[in-house]
Amino acid sequence: MKTSLNLNWIDGMAFESEVNGHKIVIDAVESVGGKDRGPRPKPLMLLALAGCTSMDVVSILKKMRVELEDYGCEVVANNTEEHPKHYDEMKIIYKFWGKDLPKEKLEKAVNLSEERYCGVSYIYKKYVKMSYEIQINPEK
Repeated sequence: MKTSLNLNWIDGMAFESEVNGHKIVIDAVESVGGKDRGPRPKPLMLLALAGCTSMDVVSILKKMRVELEDYGCEVVANNTEEHPKHYDEMKIIYKFWGKDLPKEKLEKAVNLSEERYCGVSYIYKKYVKMSYEIQINPEK
């Protein structure tokens, strides 16, 4: 199965695409010719990772009948200084809130996403040092 995406130039450093029926604009900061009308492309890589694994984790926990009060995911990445500047390390911090959350089920859901289901993580792991952390009821 193939997937395709079209990206069209708006002006300056701004481009627009339609993804699953939703318009997305990417742009650069003014110092490099943009007008800051949208996010930069590289941080969207982190969003793709957080979104992919989070959808897995929440879905798996629902099937395990784990009741979450809240959930959050933070991705911390190290950007290299030399060109081509790229992420060489990423850490996913899974944050769970709720009463009597079973740590073993949280770990199982995260591991299933990391090792089996998240296609974004699968690709990134080939090129980036990946790690993760689970936090239960951290301060907001």
